[in-house]
Amino acid sequence: MTQASAEIADAVAVMAAAQITSAPKDARNLMAQALSVEPSRMTLHLRDELTAEQLDQFWTNVRRRAEREPMSHILGSRLFYGRNFKITPDVLDPRGDTETLIEAALSEPFEEVLDLGTGSGCILVTLLAERSEAVGAGTDVSEAALVIANVNAKEHAVLDRCSFEVSNWFSVVRGSYDLIVSNPPYVTAEEMLTLEPELTYEPRMALTDEADGLTAYRRICAQAPGFLKPNGRILVEIGPTQGAQVAQMMADAGLAQVQVLPDLDSRDRVVSAHKPA
Repeated sequence: MTQASAEIADAVAVMAAAQITSAPKDARNLMAQALSVEPSRMTLHLRDELTAEQLDQFWTNVRRRAEREPMSHILGSRLFYGRNFKITPDVLDPRGDTETLIEAALSEPFEEVLDLGTGSGCILVTLLAERSEAVGAGTDVSEAALVIANVNAKEHAVLDRCSFEVSNWFSVVRGSYDLIVSNPPYVTAEEMLTLEPELTYEPRMALTDEADGLTAYRRICAQAPGFLKPNGRILVEIGPTQGAQVAQMMADAGLAQVQVLPDLDSRDRVVSAHKPA
């Protein structure tokens, strides 16, 4: 029998050798999972002695993490805007940067929201959970992703206020909305060669257009006015170098009040615009 604290220390060394900067936090979270306790209470369990089964589970997951598999895949979930979302290799791992889009969306009222490329559903589900009077729809080209989105919508009690459809952006969308949101693939083919190893575990089509990173924005910006109500808004997440180009696409499409919004690190992160009344 061995104590949790000793195993955590050994795991930190293994993960640090794999150049994982979050090794101490990751090791504690993996131990919390093995012990079936909340990560926030792990300090109270550092002297717990592990069973053979717990020890095997812990080190199996430590090895997975040392191979740079994302924590969300190992744990099966990711915290986003204060809620846990089910995550699998079929969907993009939600990131804190996307909370900038959430904050911008919540800054004005909306009743009907469309989420293009919904993936795990984290954006749509969060917006509906924060606005109990709103309804929405999510689209994605991946049927597997929409299975996860449905699970997350049910988990957070918004499934009765949303629908999900397989669609290539607007291809099967009908009607009009007062809010359109999207976090499309914006990594360039060249940038894909230099990304952190964890991203190789995520669906490639959710990361890159295999080109200049702007393909999705050209289509979304050009077609959005036809699906927005007068005074309706569109918000898209962008890569930190794409603000000016995407803003110009929105202006060229006849959208007004175009703004590029920064994230908490002062990098361009969201472009927003309104459809004129």
